[in-house]
Order: sequence, then C-alpha cells, then structure tokens
Amino acid sequence: MPITGPHSSALLRRASRSSANRHFHSSISGKSPSPSPSPSPSPLASHSRSHATASAAFRSLRSPWSHGVDWKSRSSQIRTTASPVLDRFHRSLATIASKNVFNGILTGLPKPGGGEFGKSDKLPYSIRILLESAIRNCDNFQVTKEDVEKIIDWEKTAPKQVEIPFKPARVLLQDFTGVPAVVDLACMRDAMKNLGGDSDKINPLVPVDLVVDHSVQVDVARSENAVKANMELEFQRNKERFAFLKWGSKAFQNMLVVPPGSGIVHQVNLEYLGRVVFNTDGMLYPDSVVGTDSHTTMIDGLGVAGWGVGGIEAEATMLGQHGVVGKFVEFHGDGVGKISLADRATIANMSPEYGATMGFFPVDHVTLQYLKLTGRSDDTVAMIEAYLRANNMFVDYNEPQQERVYSSYLELDLSDVEPCISGPKRPHDRVTLKDMKADWHSCLNNKVGFKGFAVPKEAQDKVAKFSFHGQPAELRHGSVVIAAITSCTNTSNPSVMLGAGLVAKKACELGLKVKPWIKTSLAPGSGVVTKYLLQSGLQKYLNEQGFNIVGYGCTTCIGNSGELDESVGAAITENDIIASAVLSGNRNFEGRVHALTRANYLASPPLVVAYALAGTVDIDFEKEPIGVGKDGKDVYFRDIWPSSEEIADAVQSSVLPAMFKSTYESITQGNPMWNDLSVPESKLYSWDTNSTYIHEPPYFKNMTMNPPGAHGVKDAYCLLNFGDSITTDHISPAGSIHKDSPAAKFLLEHGVDRKDFNSYGSRRGNDEIMARGTFANIRLVNKLLNGEVGPKTDTIVLAGAEYGSGSSRDWAAKGPMLLGVKAVIAKSFERIHRSNLVGMGIIPLCFKAGEDADTLQLTGHERYTIDLPSNISEIRPGQDVNVSTDTGKSFTCIARFDTEVELAYFNHGGILPYVIRQLSTQK
Repeated sequence: MPITGPHSSALLRRASRSSANRHFHSSISGKSPSPSPSPSPSPLASHSRSHATASAAFRSLRSPWSHGVDWKSRSSQIRTTASPVLDRFHRSLATIASKNVFNGILTGLPKPGGGEFGKSDKLPYSIRILLESAIRNCDNFQVTKEDVEKIIDWEKTAPKQVEIPFKPARVLLQDFTGVPAVVDLACMRDAMKNLGGDSDKINPLVPVDLVVDHSVQVDVARSENAVKANMELEFQRNKERFAFLKWGSKAFQNMLVVPPGSGIVHQVNLEYLGRVVFNTDGMLYPDSVVGTDSHTTMIDGLGVAGWGVGGIEAEATMLGQHGVVGKFVEFHGDGVGKISLADRATIANMSPEYGATMGFFPVDHVTLQYLKLTGRSDDTVAMIEAYLRANNMFVDYNEPQQERVYSSYLELDLSDVEPCISGPKRPHDRVTLKDMKADWHSCLNNKVGFKGFAVPKEAQDKVAKFSFHGQPAELRHGSVVIAAITSCTNTSNPSVMLGAGLVAKKACELGLKVKPWIKTSLAPGSGVVTKYLLQSGLQKYLNEQGFNIVGYGCTTCIGNSGELDESVGAAITENDIIASAVLSGNRNFEGRVHALTRANYLASPPLVVAYALAGTVDIDFEKEPIGVGKDGKDVYFRDIWPSSEEIADAVQSSVLPAMFKSTYESITQGNPMWNDLSVPESKLYSWDTNSTYIHEPPYFKNMTMNPPGAHGVKDAYCLLNFGDSITTDHISPAGSIHKDSPAAKFLLEHGVDRKDFNSYGSRRGNDEIMARGTFANIRLVNKLLNGEVGPKTDTIVLAGAEYGSGSSRDWAAKGPMLLGVKAVIAKSFERIHRSNLVGMGIIPLCFKAGEDADTLQLTGHERYTIDLPSNISEIRPGQDVNVSTDTGKSFTCIARFDTEVELAYFNHGGILPYVIRQLSTQK
C-alpha cells in the first residue's frame, strides 16, 4: 500500500495494537506516478471526467448548509431518449420526488442490443457516486446515455481507460486561487452588461465555499500575543485582497466566504462544510466537491467524493461546465471499520502523495458517529444513513459484504505499520523512525539529489557556535531550527494533537525544554482544536515548550514560516549548515518550507515536539537520549511518549460536540478586522486602475454576441521551443517575484517598494503581473536561446512530452493566452492542462507518434500555419490537422479537442465567453 508521508506514529501504533491481524484493502484504478518503492497499481481503469452543472447543486433555505439563497433545482429536467437504459432511469427518476431516494435503479440492466450490463451492485462505492450523478444529470450533451452505459458496464470499460463525465455538487476554494476566480466572475458581469444582458445572471451555478487560509504568516512565534500580532500583519499585507473577497461574498449568490482566522480550508470542509448527502428542495443526492487545492482529497475520509483541480477547472465547475479527473483508490475490508474518521481523513488527505485522484472511504457507522460529534443534527445524520442504505452506498460491517469489482487490489495488514517520517526533500520519501539516524548520515554522504547533500566527511561534524540574544548557542548539520505543528493533514486529528500535548506535558514534568533558538509554532486548522487543548489542560505545556498558537491557517506547510532570528540565519549561511525543519505538513520540497532549511521532514505532531526537544534529526530515538532531566538522568523517547490508552482517554474527555457547534455557529461572523473592512454594496465591481492586486482582465474586450468561430493560425512566430517535461511551474508564476523580472519592473513603475512585492500567489488577481511572470521561471530552457537558462518573450509554442504537468494550472493557460499564444504543438499533454488550454481558446495539437520538433527538424525560427476549418461543424474531436512552415515543411498533427463540448468552447473563444453567451440567451 503506497501510503507515505507524515502519518502519526501514535495513530499507527494505536491502529496496529487494536487491529492485530485485521486487514484493509485499497482497490485502485490508476497508476501512481510517485517514485515510491511500494508496488505500483495496475494501469488506469477509469478516467473520470469531472463535469459540473447547475442542475446538481442548488441549496434551498430549508437546507442547514444554505448560503441564504432559495435556488430551485433543475435536477429533474432530463431529456428523454429512446435508450431502454435511460427509459428505465427516467422511470426511476420519477420515483425520486416522492421517495427522495434512487432506490431500485442501481441494478443490473439490459443492454439495448441484447445481453446485460454488469451488475451495478458490484460497482465500487466511489463509482456508484459517478453513476448517480450521470443518471441525474444526463442531458445528451455534457452527459450522454453512452456515458451512463460506460459506468454501468464498469468491468468491461475499466481496462479501456475511458473518460467518464462527472458533475460535482459544489466547489471549494482557498484565497490564493479564489481571488482570480472571483475576478473572473466580476469581469464576466461587466461583459454581460456591455452585451446588453442581465449581469445578475453571472453567479456561481453550484455552491461555492471559499476559506481564507493561505495568507497568515508566522511573523511572531513563542508569544501569548502571536495570534493577534500575526493577524494584524496579515490584514496589513492583504487588506485589498480581503476587501475584494468580502465584496464577492455579498455581490454573488451561492457563495460563502469563511473569513481569515477561522481555520484551514480542508479541516473546515471536514468539520463543517461537508454535507455527505445534499437535500435540495426535497431531492437527495450524494455530496461531491472539487477544490483548488490538491489536498481537497481529505474530504474522501468522510465518504464525500472530492479532489483537487486547477483554477480554470474550478471556474468551469462553478459555471456548469466540466473538467477532468484520473485515478481512484477505494479502501475496503474489515480493518477499515477499525480506523477512526480522523485517521481516515489523514490518509485521504495524502492521496496526491501516493499518486491518486482520491483515496475514498465509503460511509459507515464510524462516519455517522463523526457527523454527530461535529455537530450535525440527529435528523440530518438519520437522513444521510437512510438515503445511503437505500442506494447500497452504506457499508455495514455487521452484515455480509457484497463483493465489489476493482481493477487492482493491494492489501495492508495494520499490524505491520511502523512509525515513520518522510524527507528530507519529498513527501513520498518515507523513512522509518528506527532507521532515521542511518538515513540521515546516508543523505549527508550521498551526491546532491532528493536523498543527498554531498557533505565532505571532514565537514560532517562541523559545529557553528553563535550568540542567541546573549546566550551561547550552536548548530550542526541536522539541527532543528523550525518545528511546526501545522497543516490540515494532522491538525484535524484530535488523537495526534492531544498526543503532542501529552509529549509536551511529560517533557515539562521531567525538566526538558526546547532550545530557544528553535522557531516553534502551533497553527490549528480550526478553533475546535484550541477548545479541546484548553479543555484537556495540555495547551499550557505546549506553551511552555514554545508551541504557542500563532494563527489559524496553513502557515509553515505552504512556506509561510516567517523569518528566522537573524543570529540563527547568519549561523546557517556563514557556516553552510544543513539545517532542518520538522513539520506536521504534507509538502517538504526544497525551498518551500524556508530558504534556509535544506532538510525538511514531515512528521506527526507528537514527533514534531519530540524532535524539537532533541534539537536534531541526527538521533536514534530507540538508543540515544533526547536530553537530561532535572534529576540529572538521561531522558529517552520512551519516557515522553504517551500510551494509546492515555491518548484515547484525552480524546474521550476533551473532544466534545458542543465545541464544534459553538465554533461553527460563529465562524461566518468573522472577526473585528474582517468586519471593519468597508466594501461597496454594488453588484458590479468598481475596478481601481492603480491597484497592483486586483485588475480587470482583458478576456472580454470587444466581445460580441456572435462567437468568433473556429480558426486556424497563419504565419505565426514560435514564441518558445521546449523539450520534454515542461511543468506548469515552468509556465506559470509561482513563489517570490525576482527583483530583475518583468513583473518586478512593473511593480516598481507603479510605486511598489521591493519589500512589498509579496508573492505571485498573492497577486493572482492582477493579470498584468501574472502575464509578465508567465514563462519567467529562471530554470526554463528555451531552445531558441541555444540552451541558455532564462525567459525571453509570440504566437505558438513547440514542446515535447507531458507538457503542462504539475500544479498551478490556471495561470499556466491564462498567461500564455494573454501573451498571444494561439496554439501549443506537443508530443503529449498533461490531461488537465490540455483541457485548460482549450478553456482559454488555445489550440492543443499533438505530433503524430514517433514525430516531434527534432525529428521534423523544426528549429522554432520558422513561421507556422495551422490549417483548421472556419466552420466548427467541419471539425471533429481528434481529427488530423495539417501544419506547414514558411520554410516548406509540412506535417500532420492531431487536434486535441477531445469532446464536442470542447469544440463549443473553442468556437466561442474559450469557456468564459461561451458561458456568458449561453447565459445571456436564457430567459
């Protein structure tokens, strides 16, 4: 089972003790791209396309999850076809309104041409969610009867790697990706008005929840005043962005903004936003979600199908359009029933790290107990159970289990699980705790790479002595300088959070204390964590060890770790020390956590405290003491590590339903700083032309009601000529803004001091900056520059294989479009990025097998003509297209418009113009 990363050793030890000889299985459709040493799953069994529609996702005032708008569901408006399969579906759909369930429809069905589809009672639970959505949303355009039949015939279509449409029920955003999404909606309203239409029609067509959690930084730590001080600085830096989001929450219907200081998006989703089953005007259907963060998968631990997507796909989902998904992992077996909901959420959270679109845990009694614990009403929980049981979507381990059909099976015995951490540079480089010291020394010796620092033998014992505020201090290779309890992955799990408190308590009682030059911090994912840490009496011990609460947000996990003390930073840089950070996060790529920590390890919260106390990762916890106690005796890891019983007792006595209710009853009320933000009441945004954070993009300039139509490209220059594996991090701006970059020049010209540049992430609402940052990655190699590293800036791009892999996907398509790129010709595309290019009106073309720019002897200095018909009806998905150059070369490519829907987008110049024209014609 390829689950790697910072899984709590307390969690795993408890699981192994209580579940000896219990097994759970992960059944997989997909192959993990992770270079984990674990066995790889089988080839992909289902490419599920993630579609969204207005019909699946409106909340009524009667719903406990209402955004305050009485939307009417269109779910029953499904066109009739001649298909016997869909006739059966339609007859069953008529039952929905009266029974509120799909009881009886998910069974074996006859094929139109004879024979029978596979028995749907053998479908994996996650695939049944796809089937329900396809039935309910079938319109024979975005979802066709053939799509429904593919899902039912799962056993035969799985090996063919077919794409399946899926319409999620809602969208989840964080502020970095939420700002450009709201900018696009505001801009669309202006475009609608300019076309003479009703701008009020531009609203999210599915519920949108936006949690502001990516902006808080650990500027102040080890202080009782840290939360207040860090929030004040957060608002100073981001006041304009926050005011814009607050305006959006008022101007747009069906949009909920959870203010800064409330928690981390995925924990809030788990504890509060997740519905499990929607109840819209009396119609029940499974909750599902796509989010603009890869760890949206955490909600799969609650039995809600969810995964991360790029910004354009999220916007498409909001506006009733589609996206693309990949590989599903579903956990089953008796052992699953022994895993707590919080532990399931941790495992599901890390799905991206083990190469899956999602890691799904079907709903069972454990899920229902968690829903009650977190404040969901008894009536709501009863409704959820009744609906899921009626549709064979509920797992009852007290009953005989129906065998499910999966494309691949992996088995994990929980009694074999060992405590581990991961690092020093990648989340999937797992290291068992007992092997950590040896692994660290191997990393010192190994050549520079993911597991190597190439430190000469004679320099490995170097000691850097310095003065820390008047007291002597020293650092060695492996010394911990950042210890952060952070991230949705772990702070949503009471057992590991209380476990960290117990470690701190035992250490205090024995006289151990964390060195003062280690930057320690605690950033809970919700206010509930604070309540149960106080209730347990353990927060005071965490404070004594320097783990004061610093804020409610992602902090160190996304690199918002703040500055190290100047003396510590100087000691590291002047002595070339390989300093360490230990954090309970989910990402540890080099340079992400902090520029000065080259070794970054992911660990459970109790292990974060333990490593902070030890002061180094260069330690064997089984054999070496952590420190010397107040009695002069050595203190070992075993002396401070709590038992499973101690943790269970703390959870039982301290985690109470009332805490969740009181926290989330007040969550949308904000805080004084948020409430004091003054925003206009207008439905149209008043753009400030001088703003360097929020700017009206030019997507709809000179737009008319008539689509521009299909088009080829004539005599285009080649902007860039790339090799293989160009990622979206190469294409799209990410991280800090380099002082000599075009974006920096723009900011300086607009009166922004270098110290106030902030990051590309915080400026994603300004297209002027993002366009100037596109293709500006300093590691980008453009073949037109004879291999020189760096950017140069016309209208097509040549590329190799897997163009557009990686994250930061929205601006990787928006940026090139704004630079005038009309087409990308590549050997192959990452699936989501190809879809996003189409969404922005860019033509994706693939070279024929065995051909590429090199074999065709293309230099990029040619001018290119792409021969596409001007009538969209003459273009078919996947058809051949002729490309010629001014040097006399001619070759054939494949047009990667993969569906009729994508051709419609292309005809309109992109997905956003398409939606505007569609909405403007609706009455």
